[in-house]
Amino acid sequence: MSEQLNILVVDDDERILEVFKDFFDKRGVYSILMARDGVEALGTCQRTRVDFCFTDLNMPGMDGAEFVRRVQGVDNTIPVVVMTGYPSADSVIATLRNGVVDFLVKPFKIHDIEFTIRRTLQKRALFVENMFLKKEIKGKERLESVNRKLSEKIDNLNTLNLILQKVDWASTSSGLFELMVRLSSNITGGDESHFFILDETRGKPVLVASSRGNINRSCENDYRGIEKVLVKRMSEGVPLLMKDASDPFLSNAGIRSLIAVPLKIRGKLIGMLTAVVRGGTISFTEQDLYYLNFMARRAASVIENVALYENIYENLFATLYAFVETIEARDPYTKQHSSRVAEVALSVGKAMGATHEELDVLNFSGHLHDIGKIGIRDGILLKPSFLTAEEYEMIKQHPIIGASIIGHLGLMSEEQKVIRHHHERWDGKGYPDGLRGEAIPYLARILSVADVYDAMASHRAYRERIPDEVIIKTIRQDAGTQFAEEVVDAFLKVYERGEISHREDLLTSDTAHHGAGPRFKGLASFDTDMGQPHV
Repeated sequence: MSEQLNILVVDDDERILEVFKDFFDKRGVYSILMARDGVEALGTCQRTRVDFCFTDLNMPGMDGAEFVRRVQGVDNTIPVVVMTGYPSADSVIATLRNGVVDFLVKPFKIHDIEFTIRRTLQKRALFVENMFLKKEIKGKERLESVNRKLSEKIDNLNTLNLILQKVDWASTSSGLFELMVRLSSNITGGDESHFFILDETRGKPVLVASSRGNINRSCENDYRGIEKVLVKRMSEGVPLLMKDASDPFLSNAGIRSLIAVPLKIRGKLIGMLTAVVRGGTISFTEQDLYYLNFMARRAASVIENVALYENIYENLFATLYAFVETIEARDPYTKQHSSRVAEVALSVGKAMGATHEELDVLNFSGHLHDIGKIGIRDGILLKPSFLTAEEYEMIKQHPIIGASIIGHLGLMSEEQKVIRHHHERWDGKGYPDGLRGEAIPYLARILSVADVYDAMASHRAYRERIPDEVIIKTIRQDAGTQFAEEVVDAFLKVYERGEISHREDLLTSDTAHHGAGPRFKGLASFDTDMGQPHV
C-alpha cells in the first residue's frame, strides 16, 4: 500500500484552512497538516515529515517570506507554493530566491490545487535528482531509488485520481459495476475482471458484470473456478491476492493469478470484485491489490450515496403522486387521468424519437401536470355547471402553481417547464404565458395533445365521452393552431397502430373540467380546463 503524502497548509485565515481540509479529506489520498502562522508551521516541519507545503504570504508574527527562508534550512527538498492575493515584484523575487517553486494568486479555483501538486512534484523529482547528483556522485544508486519512489508515488496518485474521477461520476449501481470491471482490467493489466453479487439465499456469488478483453473462452468453465474460490473466501470478507495458481480450482480453470476484493456497505458484504491473469508470466502484485481494494471501498461509498439519493427521490415522488391522487379523488370523473396522459405522452414521445432522458421527463410531467390544481378550491374545481370568467381565470393558474411546486425542489427545471406550459397553444392563444410556436417547450407540445385527447375521451359530469372519430377529427383539424403539426402526425400514427386505447378504469389525469361560457356546436378547439370546446 502506498504511503499518503503529507501536505502542510499555512494560513491565518481559518476559511482557507477549512477549504483545503475539506478538499483533501474528500480525495482520500493525502494527509493534511495545518498551521496558522510561520512559527507553528516551522515547528511542524521540524517534528513531522512534510512532502508539500502551501503558505500564505501575509501573516502575523513570522510571515510567509520568513517561513520559506527558514524552512529551507530544515529541509530544502520540501516544495513550497506561496498563496497571496497581492503579489508584487519584490515579494515574488524574494520568495523565489528562498526556494519557492510556484505561486497561487487568490482567489484561485480549488481544482488548481491538485494540478499544482502534480506539476510541482514532477519539478521536485528533477530538483532532488540534480541536488543529489551535485552533492553525492557516489550516491547514484540511492538517488535512482529516490527518483523511482517519487515516480511511483506520482503514478500511484495518478491511478488513485483516475479511480476517484471515474467512480465518483457513476449514477447507477449497474453502471458502476460495469465501470469497475473495465477499470480493473485497465489498471492491473489482467486478462479479465468480474464483479459478483452475493446471493444470500443460496450463499453463492452471482456474476453481474465482466470485462474480458480479447479472450474467447468458455464463460461457464472460467467462472466456475472463480466462484468456488469466492465461496471459500467470502465468509472471511478480506482482500485476497493469489500470485500463483496454487489453488487447484484456479489451475484447472486456466487461471495463473487472481485478486478478489470485497465490496462492503456498513460492514455487510455485498459482492466481490475479481481480476484474473490466465497466461504468460505476469502475476498480480500487492500494488494491484491495493488499487482494487481502494476502488471497492470508494464504490461502496458511491453506491450508498446513490441508494440514499434514489430513496429520497422515490419518497418525494410518492408524496407528489399522492397529491395528484388526492386531487383526482375529489372528482370521480378525472380518476386516473394523469396516469393516462403520461401513458399517451410516452407513446407519442417514443414515436417522435425522444431520448431516454426526455421520456423520463414526459413520464414525470405527465403524472404531475395537474398538481397545481391542489391550489384550486373545490367550489371551482368540482363545479357541475359553467364556470364564470373569473372562475376560469383562477383555473388557468394551476400550471403556474404546479410549476412553482416542482420548482421548489430545485432539481427539475425541465419538468417545471413542461408542467407550466402544457396549456400553451401553437397559435399563441394558450396560457399562462401565451407562448407561440417553437417557443413552447418541445415536451410540453407532446403533453398538450395527450392531455386534450384524454379529456375528450373521458366521461364528465356535464357530458358523455366524446366519440373517437370526433376526437381524432378535432385533433387533426387543430394541427397548426392549437397543436404542433409534427406532434399531431405522431399521435395519429400511434393511434392508428392501436397503441393508444382509453381505459378509464386504469390510467390518467389533466383536467377536471370545467364548463364555462356558452356551449358551442362543433369542436373547433378543446380546452381541457374549460371542459368543452371554445373559440
